[in-house]
Amino acid sequence: MTRTAILSDIHGNLSALNSVLEDIASQRVDRIVCLGDVVGYGPEPCACLDKVMEFAFCVLGNHDSSSLFDPEGFNVAAEQAIFWTRSQLEKIGDDPEASRRRIDYLCQLPRTVRENDWLFVHGSPRGPTNEYVFPEDTQNLKKMEKLFSLVPRLCFQGHTHVPGVFTADHRFIRPAETGTGYSLGDPNAKLMINVGSVGQPRDGDPRSCYVIAEPGVLEFRRVEYDIESTVRAIEAESDLDNFLGYRLREGR
Repeated sequence: MTRTAILSDIHGNLSALNSVLEDIASQRVDRIVCLGDVVGYGPEPCACLDKVMEFAFCVLGNHDSSSLFDPEGFNVAAEQAIFWTRSQLEKIGDDPEASRRRIDYLCQLPRTVRENDWLFVHGSPRGPTNEYVFPEDTQNLKKMEKLFSLVPRLCFQGHTHVPGVFTADHRFIRPAETGTGYSLGDPNAKLMINVGSVGQPRDGDPRSCYVIAEPGVLEFRRVEYDIESTVRAIEAESDLDNFLGYRLREGR
């Protein structure tokens, strides 16, 4: 297995994505993969998609899906943002083929990718696109037991924007508790690993979060980016709720 940078929940935040890619460039990774929600909320969905299309692979997120079909379960601001995102994806502009390439790419995204005993999803191993797994779900033993029954050994996921490691004995280990790395050396230890969010962190830390994983260890990395440039870009779009930018300052 190669040394892999795993990103998720970019959400059209180009400033955050560029800063993460700069960090990745210094980390000797063999490839970059994405766990979905490339678009939604943020002001630069097309530019983010163009970069992700160069990754090794990407799985389908619920916002990616909703940019093509009618959104379900979205609040007003998220629904308004996804309709605006769709208009950006459909805009012809100076390069008619670019719009078609982006839409075709989204249409072809898989719900899951499995490589040996590593599973990559957006939401969960049971609901790859839409199911949330929150830290407090460690108290829901029935749910966790079902989810872990579907994990081959490691499952990488996003969706909640809250990074950490779920263990089969119902613990949630936050990045701050993993030190310089979390061991993947036990071949019998099943784990679900939320890699956090590049474009809209929600764990109280406004820095972008992503994971570097290799056979023996994984590392959570936090990266500062120019939040105010994203806030200004959101404020400049009347169809995007300014709150989507302001929340970035607090990582909420």
